[in-house]
Amino acid sequence: MAGHGTDGHPHGADRLCEAGDRVYSRAVRRGRVERREAEAAPCLLDLALLHPDPGAMDWLVPTAPQEVVTRLLREVYDEVSAGQRRVGSAVAAIERYAALGGGSGQRRPAAGAEGTAIRVLDGLARIQAAMDEATQACTTEVLTVQPGGIRREHELSEGLHRALALRGRGVRMRDLYTHVARHGQGLLHYMELMGDAVEARTLDEVIDRLILFDRTVAFVPANAERTMALELRHPALVEYLVTVFERLWRLALPITAPLPDTGIEGISHRERSIAALLAEGHQDAVIAERLGISVRTCRAHIARLSETLGAASRTQLGVRIAQAGLDGPPRARVP
Repeated sequence: MAGHGTDGHPHGADRLCEAGDRVYSRAVRRGRVERREAEAAPCLLDLALLHPDPGAMDWLVPTAPQEVVTRLLREVYDEVSAGQRRVGSAVAAIERYAALGGGSGQRRPAAGAEGTAIRVLDGLARIQAAMDEATQACTTEVLTVQPGGIRREHELSEGLHRALALRGRGVRMRDLYTHVARHGQGLLHYMELMGDAVEARTLDEVIDRLILFDRTVAFVPANAERTMALELRHPALVEYLVTVFERLWRLALPITAPLPDTGIEGISHRERSIAALLAEGHQDAVIAERLGISVRTCRAHIARLSETLGAASRTQLGVRIAQAGLDGPPRARVP
């Protein structure tokens, strides 16, 4: 959401200038502001945070904060998806060049040496060993992204020994989950056990699994089955992944905070997310995977959406979703 206004306001909606923040906050509190009040912050019109009141053109009404957040999240998600593709291309290129240099007579660093930027870990045993090694070396911070919805007890138990070791050394941990994970008793028990050593937040959707130690080494899956992983130590790649995490973290909700209301009676926050993905043309299985729920649960929510909106078929449901404004971010209400 980069601004297209004057040189004095070269920013996006995620980092408003002082004048923009002041005027937008006033507009949200009051419901609208006079156009002359916004002259000091032309960025608000450029960023579509304010727009003319159809009934009184001398006044400007604000875009709902929830819509702004949803818009930012969608842009971050698109950036992350594009970035993941770039990282994949970079990894393939590095492997290609490494293979070309294999017979040049130059000395190559041993596997696991400090100079190894990318290491492929094949098999769960090698992945666990590398994770244990990174845990032992970690001194300040661990950042993780955990997709897949409700975390099962055995999944949490597998990494518990590492988490307890980190807590014992005063290492801080921040975890990102999907909103669905809030309903898992195993995660709540884990949070209680770890105390203030762990902070967790949730989003509708997150990227694939990511674990970052001390902002120097990262682990990401290398195949769909997660039986292979990449250990990344290239500073540029690690810095990029840290930036991705921090942007998602700013948009996420603390796990103890309630989810925002949809503003539509009978439709839950999750069903709004499903409706938006249906409007984009995604199949049930894709929607379920992205939101971290089962296909069966996803279809149950779709059935409730159809009933609430009075749709007798999937085609009619698409029309009803658009009519209700569920095909995208929540629409601002004009006071």
